Amino acid sequence: MENLRFDGKDLFIIDQTLLPNDEKWVKIDTCESAYNAIKTLMVRGAPAIGIFAGYCMAIFSNGNDIYKLKKFLDSSRPTAVNLALATQRIVDAYENQKSLIDEAIAIHNEDIEMCRKISEYGLSLLNDGDGILTHCNAGELATSRYGTGLGPLILGKEKGYTFHVYCDETRPLLQGARLTSYELEKAGIDTTLICDNMAGYMMQQGKINAVLVGCDRVAANGDVANKIGTSSVAVLADYYNIPFYVLGPHSTVDFNCKSGNDIVIEMRDGDEIKKKYFEKPTALECTKCLNPAFDVTDNKLITAIITDKGIIKQPYSKTLKEILK
Repeated sequence: MENLRFDGKDLFIIDQTLLPNDEKWVKIDTCESAYNAIKTLMVRGAPAIGIFAGYCMAIFSNGNDIYKLKKFLDSSRPTAVNLALATQRIVDAYENQKSLIDEAIAIHNEDIEMCRKISEYGLSLLNDGDGILTHCNAGELATSRYGTGLGPLILGKEKGYTFHVYCDETRPLLQGARLTSYELEKAGIDTTLICDNMAGYMMQQGKINAVLVGCDRVAANGDVANKIGTSSVAVLADYYNIPFYVLGPHSTVDFNCKSGNDIVIEMRDGDEIKKKYFEKPTALECTKCLNPAFDVTDNKLITAIITDKGIIKQPYSKTLKEILK
């Protein structure tokens, strides 16, 4: 499933804010439209944002100050570490007089290979017939081929595995409902959509054998920034002794970020809670809303961090450096 197309000249993305009801491809033809696509979640998921930003930097650097362009795009989603990494790679290519388009394509191809490796490592931890809980979206729409959090499921389907997946809807933007269930249905995987607050019930009933989630940033000590609500799922998984796996490319590990306390949490418009995807507001206009996009899952609650470099387990402060540096 594609989320982005580059034909050698023009860049197009599928507008993820319209899924699953409308599959609309949008041409990105200005710096401002690139910024808006990231900010409004038309393109989303840390790896996908990085891929997209790489192409945008390469295309729009012509006639623009590349350093200002990097700063501008970086400001659209500060928590997604892949964004700043991708824009810096294009800046480095520029300074070394390399082809910026070739560098952007390389970022894209490398992500496809990383997702394949992550999917293989993740699948090795699952069993045929497992019940899997997902939160938010970490499939091909959020990354590239296979995905991260959903990668083992999609790869497993190709290899003949049978899973039953329970998708948290993931309020307030409903990525689990709109995107994850959409991707899994398209892949032919047995899928059931649940409300976020039903996860504990499903675990209590013995329906869940493992939890798979993606990540946006991993601190040096193994604390992980995920979509809001993920830490609550981790607490439940810990209580019911269910493996909680975080899957993402090694580039999401930020060794300059010592712990989750150092991760900047993006605060979004409160109207997303009471107005977005509703025909009428669900609360009074005067009612204040708090809308953090991410929360931090404590490393003690994480069974393993699965990267393209391998499966990493406690103690993360030591093992992350050993495997990734």
